[in-house]
Amino acid sequence: MKILKLTPNFEVKSVEETVAFYQSVLGFSLVMAVPDTQDGIEQVISKDKNYVYALVKKDEVEMMFQHTESFRQDLHFAKSNVMGASVSFYMEVDHIEELHAFVQEKVKKVTRLKTTWYGMKEFYFKDINDYILGFAQKAK
Repeated sequence: MKILKLTPNFEVKSVEETVAFYQSVLGFSLVMAVPDTQDGIEQVISKDKNYVYALVKKDEVEMMFQHTESFRQDLHFAKSNVMGASVSFYMEVDHIEELHAFVQEKVKKVTRLKTTWYGMKEFYFKDINDYILGFAQKAK
């Protein structure tokens, strides 16, 4: 078996709000969205619809967002899970200082930018669904 890529699927309260957050804070682009009618795939989120799923992408990173009801219906063993995670989604980036300064203005729960013992300059924050995102750049 060869693993070709990893694309996390996040359970979210609102697909529309989550996509907007990732677009405005991190610059992700919408690849596709599925309305709650599940009668097609759309490339734009309409303000007059509710959505059950969306796929976003930035550079080589993709993330999926699935509404709670749909997520728990598809994955019955997730019904008792608490939203958010005991895992962090760690991404290497460039220009970490600029990203940290920008994120601090947009997000409430942000750690300070620090250099770690393993040679990375990094910070973490929580998204609007309480998922932990980590960003790092090799320290000079």
